[in-house]
Amino acid sequence: MLIGLEACGGAHDWARRYRAYGHEGKLRAPQCVKPYVKSNKNDCRAAEAIAAAVTRPPRRFVPIKHLDQQDIEALHRVRERLISARTALVHEVHGLMNESGLVLPQGVSQFRQAVVRKLESAQDKLSTLSQEMFWQLVEAFAALEEPRASDQEQLAALATTPPAWQRLRTMPGIGPCSATALVAAVSDASACKNARHCAAWLGLVPRPYATGGKERLLGTRKRGESSLRKLLIHGARATLRWVGLKTDRRSQWIRQRSERRGKNCTAVAVANKDARIVWALLTSHQVYAPAMSSSQRRSG
Repeated sequence: MLIGLEACGGAHDWARRYRAYGHEGKLRAPQCVKPYVKSNKNDCRAAEAIAAAVTRPPRRFVPIKHLDQQDIEALHRVRERLISARTALVHEVHGLMNESGLVLPQGVSQFRQAVVRKLESAQDKLSTLSQEMFWQLVEAFAALEEPRASDQEQLAALATTPPAWQRLRTMPGIGPCSATALVAAVSDASACKNARHCAAWLGLVPRPYATGGKERLLGTRKRGESSLRKLLIHGARATLRWVGLKTDRRSQWIRQRSERRGKNCTAVAVANKDARIVWALLTSHQVYAPAMSSSQRRSG
């Protein structure tokens, strides 16, 4: 039989159990179920709304994820939590030490190198209570660094085995974290019928607004997984640093757009293009090949 579920916590596990018993499990996004809820919500009306959303068009379902994909996503969530906690701790140490007259450089890497040296050189200026508190904060920073580095090594090791992750890593701006996160989230690339739908699913396309026969394009939609969008935009910013040394057609387009619209808009545009290329690589099972410029084609 066909069993419909709302995509929420534990829904993928229930769908896998139903499939193991020979049933057909389908997941619908909550925003697709909400329009079918009549009057005040209760269990019966929620079940009726899910049944209507599953059986009526447009029937766009959430792909059911495998257990290994959920494990990779869980690893990314733990890594993000550690990074957020580390950033908050660094800001706290910056503020407290600044109140004591000790100024630390900006950035986590420079903070890691300077904080111990700064505390050792300023022992005479600090009270005993301040020294104990600051050393405890340094130990807490080190305790956060160790599991984060371990998660990073696990992701780097995992990104070298499956063919899909290896294909994505051939793209500029896509590293182990981005490749593993994309493949874990996009369980079935064919669920998006084209590359633009994949970019829209990630929230990297303009948001249309129309009223009175007038249409406008606003900022990005910001739908989908925010962590994936963040990784793609960070990868695009890393790509912007090296386009001046390259002559392929993609680098020329990035340079021209950066001069015309600025680096921030260009980073989002490059992330949009990267999302489309990711969809193409996952569906065609090919390796990324940069397009040559007109001068390179003539010389070749």
